[in-house]
Amino acid sequence: MTTNPSEARTLEAIKYHRGKLELLDQKRLPQEFVYDACTTSEEAFDAIRAMRVRGAPAIAITAALALAVEASQRRETFSSRDEAVRFLAAKLELLGESRPTAVNLFEAIGRLKAYVSATSLNLADDAQGARALIDAFVNEAEAMLAKDVADNRAIGAFGAEALLEPAGKGNIRLLTHCNTGSLATAAYGTALGIIRRVQELGRLDHAFCTETRPYNQGARLTAFELVHEGIPATLITDSMAAFLMKSRGIHGVVVGADRVAANGDTANKIGTYQLAIAARYHGVPFFVAAPLTSIDLSMEDGSSIPIEERPASELTDMNGVRIAAPGIGVWNPGFDVTPAELIGGIVTEHGVVYKEGGASGFDLAAHVSQARDTVKTKKH
Repeated sequence: MTTNPSEARTLEAIKYHRGKLELLDQKRLPQEFVYDACTTSEEAFDAIRAMRVRGAPAIAITAALALAVEASQRRETFSSRDEAVRFLAAKLELLGESRPTAVNLFEAIGRLKAYVSATSLNLADDAQGARALIDAFVNEAEAMLAKDVADNRAIGAFGAEALLEPAGKGNIRLLTHCNTGSLATAAYGTALGIIRRVQELGRLDHAFCTETRPYNQGARLTAFELVHEGIPATLITDSMAAFLMKSRGIHGVVVGADRVAANGDTANKIGTYQLAIAARYHGVPFFVAAPLTSIDLSMEDGSSIPIEERPASELTDMNGVRIAAPGIGVWNPGFDVTPAELIGGIVTEHGVVYKEGGASGFDLAAHVSQARDTVKTKKH
């Protein structure tokens, strides 16, 4: 379905109403603004793998909602609770194989598997129990969608405060990399959500976005969002960032994350590491914006984070036309890992985490534990 983006106030990568999911084909932006129906887990798998939908939070939400839609359509076909359990487990396993680096996806899949297992214990092993399990699964997937939006807005607020406080009453100029806005999440965005919040407060002088080669998510997607939202912004090539910091007085760099290790080492779109190095040299604050679901406490540091390698054609071809010399070798990692020592702060939906004293890394385990305790307290 083709839509006019000017008709919508806020861009949406994901359109969902119970029983219906549509995904914005981001590979066709900015030339075309097209939503594709997604009715099965296999279709969601293909959309995620082909990067028609991308961004760690959006990937996780897409997987959950696609299965919710598929399960709703098959609700009346299950003869037993255990049959429904096996169906959901198999589909979740499939969806977990779509992208290896985004930990949000694995966190969501693990959480949904545990939810299905726990919920099924209280249901009869018959058709009625199966229907009740499917209904409960759909409710849980929808709750994940609502929480993602709320978390993004909280990240925006905390990040804006952290960047604005050192600036006093003046306006600030910010640089971001890749795409971390409404197109990468359920809505609003993480790092781009911080920029959006600074703009809402009337404190943004200018935003700069990198083109983010080789797939140009910055030029195609972030620039598209910034123009659509009326945010004053300028596009630069990835190789211009250091000179930009030197010549334009950048007040902060804000990026997203596909996975954050326990010490704060962060995997993000390739090119983030060199931005952090340039920011350190020029004394520019460097912040990572990530929901708790991006933090992987099972990894002590970033050395174990799996790095996805993308097809060579993304580097050698542009819009279907080969631009590289035939026969040249290609190395095309989709992500790099920025050491925690280069990161000034990590912004989550529960606040900004800073390093203690002269530590080179972050105590994210303590932050996650405190955040979970806060959530439990609010529930009771």
